[in-house]
Amino acid sequence: MASAAAKTETKQSQASIPPYMKAISGSLGGVVEACCLQPIDVIKTRLQLDRSGAYKGIAHCGSTVVRTEGVRALWKGLTPFATHLTLKYTLRMGSNAMFQTVFKDKETGKVSNHGRLLSGFGAGVLEALAIVTPFEVVKIRLQQQKGLSPELFKYKGPIHCARTIVREESILGLWSGAAPTVMRNGTNQAVMFTAKNSFDVLLWNKHEGDGKALHPWQSMISGFLAGTAGPFCTGPFDVVKTRLMAQTKDGEGGLKYKGMVHAIRTIYAEEGLVALWRGLLPRLMRIPPGQAIMWAVADQVTGLYEKRYLLNAPL
Repeated sequence: MASAAAKTETKQSQASIPPYMKAISGSLGGVVEACCLQPIDVIKTRLQLDRSGAYKGIAHCGSTVVRTEGVRALWKGLTPFATHLTLKYTLRMGSNAMFQTVFKDKETGKVSNHGRLLSGFGAGVLEALAIVTPFEVVKIRLQQQKGLSPELFKYKGPIHCARTIVREESILGLWSGAAPTVMRNGTNQAVMFTAKNSFDVLLWNKHEGDGKALHPWQSMISGFLAGTAGPFCTGPFDVVKTRLMAQTKDGEGGLKYKGMVHAIRTIYAEEGLVALWRGLLPRLMRIPPGQAIMWAVADQVTGLYEKRYLLNAPL
């Protein structure tokens, strides 16, 4: 009996959710997050691009956009943003699960915090290069357009924007700001996945494969807490990423920022150290709640899978 119990316990400790289920859970969470939090992302982008002090803060920026451009302007770039989030979370969750299989202990099936950090960083780098950078270039170009007359806009929509960038700047234009995006996303995901697992264990005694499904509010708390560290660590990378993605060639065919390091130095010299953390508050208003929403959805999907297929428990 004891031997059978030990085997069952070992089997459960080795049980894991397959990467494709993690990918599906992430994609569903991304759709919900995008629809809820797009206005905050628009405000963050406008604040980061504001060099003249036109916006006095988050509330003033939001009210100015609504007053001068209409309420719908707060959802500018939603199509590429929602598509980008869905694909990003699909790749992030799936690739992170695949990377974790490499670092799993063959005896216990557990992943160390070191392995979680490396898996998260790898997933962040992959998503940054494959999905995040080109989608964010298009999103930011659309979001920076101001006014009430769409016919006067340079970019008429996501597809037109992408085509224009490729025509005027070559295909590499869609990967403007790739270096800071890689650093931002790699660091963010390394911290986020490790923190989310730690909070699940510390707060709710939840271990992957144990068949215990968290309540949505529990997932939201863990996700919210896990999402708070990244913005502080990666603020300069995010500001530089936005500046590099938004810039276009001037009349002489040149660019203000020559790359990530040059952009950091230029912003610091011209605007001061604090400018490298511009948009931090709206990032904190968007990322932790976004992670809370995404994990609330994703954990429900994976929780149902654990009960049904890992432990054969009734739903």
